Amino acid sequence: MLHIILYAIVPIVVVMLAGFISGKKGIFSGDDAKKFNKVVLDYALPAALFVSIVQASREDLAKDLRLTLVSLVGIMGCFMLVYFVFRYCFKKNTGADAAVSALISGSPTIGFLGFAVLEPIFGTTPAVALVVAIVGIVVNAVGIPVGLSLMNASLEKQQAGTAKKTSAWQPVIHALEQPVAWGPILAVVLVLCGVHWPDWLSPSFNLIAKANASLAVFSAGITLSAIKFTFNWQVVLGSIMKMVLMPLVILVLGMIWGMDAFNLKMLVVAAALPPAFSGIIIADEYDTYVATGTSSLTLSVILFVGFCPLWIWLTDMALKMF
Repeated sequence: MLHIILYAIVPIVVVMLAGFISGKKGIFSGDDAKKFNKVVLDYALPAALFVSIVQASREDLAKDLRLTLVSLVGIMGCFMLVYFVFRYCFKKNTGADAAVSALISGSPTIGFLGFAVLEPIFGTTPAVALVVAIVGIVVNAVGIPVGLSLMNASLEKQQAGTAKKTSAWQPVIHALEQPVAWGPILAVVLVLCGVHWPDWLSPSFNLIAKANASLAVFSAGITLSAIKFTFNWQVVLGSIMKMVLMPLVILVLGMIWGMDAFNLKMLVVAAALPPAFSGIIIADEYDTYVATGTSSLTLSVILFVGFCPLWIWLTDMALKMF
């Protein structure tokens, strides 16, 4: 546990704090953070996912079928639960507000913190990359399109007759066009087809891939520095549903479906990651639920320092008992 705290949690806090201070001092701004995020999502993260997965075997992918099912059912189940809770339990919220809540509190920030957290704890292995890739595909290729569809439907009702109706498939197509979605999918296809990946090609991907974790965490600090924190019941509930409910659901489903213990531990930690920063980006773009959503993100980041080692311990205890 001390190793996890010193090698996984403390470095994230230090680098994020450096980004936060830089933002507060005006060295970098929120616009700079968006540019850093684009480098991470369009270049560094896809490279890291692709080169790691393409070195796996068909046997590895077959073994991880349960991992895929648990990720999809668990994350999207929590995603929709967050949507319905925030839509119908808070009368002032619109469907668009609830959709942003789901995009934030119903999605882990796997793209930004996945490698930064999992590799120091579980090692630099294809198994880690597969967890990051599978959860990333669920969040980016399923969660975001669903969230955007729900948001657009709500906005169309609010602006009846003025908003241009868009295809329900447009968010899905847009998500799959992003390198962070099609990169790992392409790697999986190559592995399934038995294509051998030459070792001499990996360094060309690894150079940019190594910037993924550090740049993502630093950018997260800058983003948090630009947020005006507010505290209310929605902020607290969103953080609880993200940091407590989602890892618990994943743990229970994984044990019911007999997941591999090592993969289950990684998936529980991935589910316990703070809310997805992509939800904040979407909230800001649509000017919807920005203050509450970003405050919930801030609180979850703080809580993650304690919940990460806690969920690893709870998972170990559960696996020993059952």
